[in-house]
Amino acid sequence: MADTIADTRRLFSKPQNLNDAYGPPSNFLEIDVSNPETIGVGRGRYTTYEVRLKTNLPIFKLKESSVRRRYSDFEWLRAELERESKVVVPPLPGKALIRQLPFRGDDGIFDDSFIEERRQGLEQFLNKVAGHPLAQNERCLHMFLQEESVDKNYTPSKVRQA
Repeated sequence: MADTIADTRRLFSKPQNLNDAYGPPSNFLEIDVSNPETIGVGRGRYTTYEVRLKTNLPIFKLKESSVRRRYSDFEWLRAELERESKVVVPPLPGKALIRQLPFRGDDGIFDDSFIEERRQGLEQFLNKVAGHPLAQNERCLHMFLQEESVDKNYTPSKVRQA
């Protein structure tokens, strides 16, 4: 065994000023899924979620956006990312098939606690996906986050930085 002594000297760094400490971060990406709204009646009933994005990453054309999406839109996004990107795509919160059975005595998939649980899962999913540098290049992610409607017949492609 060689006699080695650990180097315990501190690395010198430049002093931090107030702008560095409290100014805007150099790169940030914030995505919130909020304000669930249940629309329709009977079999045509569904829930939409507001997806808000704030970023200063140059790959996104809009620095702030807000769109409404339903669960099936999240399923579409996940399928597109799995098909088009080299990213391991995390799972979505479950479909809740048992909650869709009739005569349950509650609101099933329209129950407030279920909607909140799903909202949190969708927010986690989007933040994981959008935080991945390779996923940020996918046109489907940009369309999902920043365009009013999702064109499911789009031509898959990569997004180029402006």
